[in-house]
Amino acid sequence: MLTPHNTKEYFRGYCTFSRTTLFDLSGFQRDLLTVIAGHDQPSGQQIKTELEDARTEEITHGRLYPNLDVLVNKDYAETGQIDRRINYYEITDEDRTALRKRREWEKTSNLQETALTSPRTPH
Repeated sequence: MLTPHNTKEYFRGYCTFSRTTLFDLSGFQRDLLTVIAGHDQPSGQQIKTELEDARTEEITHGRLYPNLDVLVNKDYAETGQIDRRINYYEITDEDRTALRKRREWEKTSNLQETALTSPRTPH
C-alpha cells in the first residue's frame, strides 16, 4: 500500500503523467501553472502581476520568462500569440487535472506539518 511516507511512489500512484510529474517543477513553476490555470490565456505580464500581488515581491522578466519557457518546453504549458509582441499561455486539461490533484495531495499530506513539528535527528 502506498502512503505519504514513500512520497514519490504515493504521488506517482495518485497522479500519473504520460510524460512527467509535477515533482520535476520548482515551486515557482507550479505557482506559474496555478496562475495560468486560473485565467483564459493570460499574457506573461498578467501572470507576473498576479504573482507579484500574491507573493508581495517583484518578479523580474529574467526570472519569469525563462521559467515560462521551461513549462512550455516540458509540455506543461502551451503558448500562442495575442499580437506580434505579446504571447499568451494556457495549460492542457491533463495538466489542469494534475495540478488539481497535486493541490489535493498537498492538503491531505501531513508532510509539511510533520517537517515543521518533528525534531531533526542527527545522522
